[in-house]
Amino acid sequence: MRTRTAKYTKGEIGRVRVVEDFLPAPDQLVPREDSVKVTLSLSRRSLDFFKREAKKQRVPYQRMIRSLVDLYAERQEGKGR
Repeated sequence: MRTRTAKYTKGEIGRVRVVEDFLPAPDQLVPREDSVKVTLSLSRRSLDFFKREAKKQRVPYQRMIRSLVDLYAERQEGKGR
């Protein structure tokens, strides 16, 4: 498949309209949740699993474990209602 090459010319580009900035600030793009550091003992088998899977996904294994715990907590909260 052949791609078209853009052709640019010198001179005016026509009427220009200024668009108001509507995007959120960078610190508002990813909301930070309160987090608490804890010490947790895991079995070697579980830790090896998370490290292996996190490496495949190219994410930190701690983030993967935190996501799992968050998802579990959300689902359990929904059952109590």
